[in-house]
Amino acid sequence: MKLKTKKAMAKRFKVTATGKIMHQHTNRGHRFFGKSTKAKRHNRKEKVLNGANLRLISRGLPYRKENK
Repeated sequence: MKLKTKKAMAKRFKVTATGKIMHQHTNRGHRFFGKSTKAKRHNRKEKVLNGANLRLISRGLPYRKENK
């Protein structure tokens, strides 16, 4: 039986060419006046998903390229 990709996860996470999973920072939707310029600048970039959540997310993205 074919595995299905969780579409909600596919929209929120991006897989790099080497197989790492990238995601957006939190706290970047609104209320920027309470945040420092440095925090706003650092939140623009995507960041690599850490090991604690990697297993959970990779189950929802079954056809991603694996790290070898």
